[in-house]
Amino acid sequence: MLGIKEIEEIIPHRHPFLLLDYVEELVPGEKAVAYKAVTFHEDFFRGHFPQEPVMPGVLIVEALAQAGAVAILSVPENKGKVAYFGAINNAKFKKKVVPGDKLRLECEIIKQKGPVGIGKATATVDGKVAVTGELTFMIG
Repeated sequence: MLGIKEIEEIIPHRHPFLLLDYVEELVPGEKAVAYKAVTFHEDFFRGHFPQEPVMPGVLIVEALAQAGAVAILSVPENKGKVAYFGAINNAKFKKKVVPGDKLRLECEIIKQKGPVGIGKATATVDGKVAVTGELTFMIG
């Protein structure tokens, strides 16, 4: 299991934009399973939406991308590099994520050629799918 300090050694994201609390499973270059405890104190809830707080879908996608970045950047030859978004395909938002949820973020690298690859990403809460999609990344 990787905590915040170990995650920060792999990806460049920092508070308040680091959206992973810990990584439970890691197969370098292949897959990462991470978690985010969603609390009422997240800054984005002040405006999205004050009367009914919902985690923005784009931030769930970003959290999935960070999990994928942990997988791809944990390979020794990618140490110190950055994984950039190239595309988001077939994103589907199926369930709201609200304060109190424990978001499970899984990204499996399904294809890579040179610095470009694709990750199959799924975010779930209590076993129910919240977001799915394919994330294209470029290592820079």
